[in-house]
Amino acid sequence: MKPRAQLEKKIQAEEDEINQLKAQLLKHESFLEGLREALKLLPRENQESATQVLRPGSDMAKARKFLKSVAQPLYIDEILKGIGKPVTGATRASFAGSIGTYVRKGLFFKKTAPNTFGLIEDAEEGSTNGKGEIEPPF
Repeated sequence: MKPRAQLEKKIQAEEDEINQLKAQLLKHESFLEGLREALKLLPRENQESATQVLRPGSDMAKARKFLKSVAQPLYIDEILKGIGKPVTGATRASFAGSIGTYVRKGLFFKKTAPNTFGLIEDAEEGSTNGKGEIEPPF
């Protein structure tokens, strides 16, 4: 066989191999895209609740500690006084927005009445009526 023909044959073989590899790559990229689309359809797992912690020294951490010490839900003004914040319209609105975020996510706090907040963990523990029966939290 002539050297030119041999070289053309090797070039063709390499091009064929590259085309096969491109086809495999396309197949794998399509599969990966399908997996990503399937993942979008699944609901997100609530990983925050297991790993979420309140930043030490923050107003929310202070509020949680204060509510834990009184062991009952309190009106927002009482919580603000308890954590040493001034009770003004601006602080009430800011605090209500912040604590409301945690309430909506189901983390740490619960809303028991308008502008009244307690701790989720207080409701989970429950209180007994002396007979060993758990009383409702109201």
